[in-house]
Amino acid sequence: MKVMTNNNHVLMNILTMTHRNLLKTLHNPDNFSDVIMQPIIFTLLFGYLFGGVIAGSVQAYLPMLVSGILVQSILNAASGSGQQLREDINAGVFDRFKTLPISPIVPLAGQLVGDIFRLLLSGMMALITAFLMGWRPTVGLLPLVEVLLLAIFIGWATSWIFALVGLVAKNAELIGSFSMIIILVLTFLSNAFIPVKTLPHFIQMLVQINPVTLTITAIRTILRTGNWGDQATMVLISGGIILLIFMPLTVFVYRQRN
Repeated sequence: MKVMTNNNHVLMNILTMTHRNLLKTLHNPDNFSDVIMQPIIFTLLFGYLFGGVIAGSVQAYLPMLVSGILVQSILNAASGSGQQLREDINAGVFDRFKTLPISPIVPLAGQLVGDIFRLLLSGMMALITAFLMGWRPTVGLLPLVEVLLLAIFIGWATSWIFALVGLVAKNAELIGSFSMIIILVLTFLSNAFIPVKTLPHFIQMLVQINPVTLTITAIRTILRTGNWGDQATMVLISGGIILLIFMPLTVFVYRQRN
């Protein structure tokens, strides 16, 4: 009974820390922009600027754009994990947490659990914006939920990498800039926004080995057919491998510095 009480206490502390991190996101202009504004702006910008050039019209371009913006938005939201951790560490907030009667792992767990809600919000903003622009999915609700959950899962797995970077690096601004560069390279060097066949051959080779390409292809397959394809299974496996490697590594580094 005492063990169950302790577990419940830790769970409540994690949920409290999650709530705190979500409020921090909503009240921080940079984090708010990454999670909510960026999916809206990029969907509108890419759709109306490039839709006619690439697909002939905005409506024809939206089925391609939706998956690319969804993955990009999820990765952008995931990258905020490391920056928020480093900001709290540099501000001495984590030192204050040490004085509280809570488990030492609670601050890290609260950040990563909060990331799930941040990823969900970012993904929904991308899909809602596309819908308001005229995108109409040809599949039912269940495939849409599968697509959103798949993107959130791979984004959450990636957030453990960014969290590790946040624990190791010393400058929050540098983490944010570096993360944005990496995400832009991965998304633009993929099949997110343009047909791969229009690219030079050597760039096509890079696109094919890009893990973002695999994720986007899996999402497009589900949105087109309504069926869970082999690519989606590969994305799950890839995300699982990332978690197996970076989750214990991140926790180890966190415990070492605490």
